[in-house]
Parts: sequence; structure tokens; C-alpha cells
Amino acid sequence: MRCPYCGSLEDKVLESRTMVNGESIRRRRECLSCGYRFTSYERIDEKPFMVVKRDQSRQPFDRLKLEKGISRALEKRPVSANTTEQIANDIEDMAIKLGKEAREIPTAKLGELVLEKLYDIDKVAYIRFASVYRQFNTIEEFLTEVKNIKKKSK
Repeated sequence: MRCPYCGSLEDKVLESRTMVNGESIRRRRECLSCGYRFTSYERIDEKPFMVVKRDQSRQPFDRLKLEKGISRALEKRPVSANTTEQIANDIEDMAIKLGKEAREIPTAKLGELVLEKLYDIDKVAYIRFASVYRQFNTIEEFLTEVKNIKKKSK
């Protein structure tokens, strides 16, 4: 820590205190060169977890947006709200684990995680989500995906 009085980098910590529920630390220091006493504060500065969109823009991960998409796919299906929340929890955990190094995950990977979970829980919800996520434009694309589900189920 640089002394604000003389600019020396040599100091000693006289006292440390945790502040604001452990989110920051207050330290009393003394410069070893000039004897000046000063206070420093330390806090964790976390980078937000980001989502990389198709156009390469980035935005903060939004759990509510994830839950909304899952809920929309599961609308009027025999799946409880607890299951929907558990799916969102699982996907959020997997996304953070996969994007741990860079603190970001592509939306393509996030969408695939949702599709994997929905496939295991409800095939209709899977098709609903896939039709929006994969941007189906024709009936043929829709039917191809349904046929793929039938093949996998056998």
C-alpha cells in the first residue's frame, strides 16, 4: 500500500476490522518510512456472470429471464412450479460451472442446457422451447424435431 504522505510502499498493518457483514475490511496502517498513519479499505470486486448473445454482445445473466422461458415452455403441462424452479437452479449451477474461467457462457450453450433438462422432464415442453430457441420457420422443421424425439424414445 502506498503511503499517501510520502509515497513509500513500506508499511505495517496495526489493526484490521471486518466491516459491513464481512463484505469489506478496514485496516489501520503505519508507514515505515515516515511514520504517517492512514486507513485503507478492502472489498471483493466481483465481475458479474455474463451471457454472450448470438451477435456477440454481452449482458448480465438474468435468472428471471431463464425461469420465464422455462415456465413458458412448461405452461399448462403437468409439471409443478417447484420442478420449474429446480430446473432453473440446476441450469444456473451448470452454467456457472461451465463458464467459471471466463465468467461468461454463450446463449447457445445455455439454450442446449435448457433443452437437455426439458427433454428429460416433458417432451412437449422440449418441442415448445426448441421451436423458439432454434427458430423454426416451417412445419417441416417442427416435424423433423418431433421425429427425432420419437427415434430417441425408442
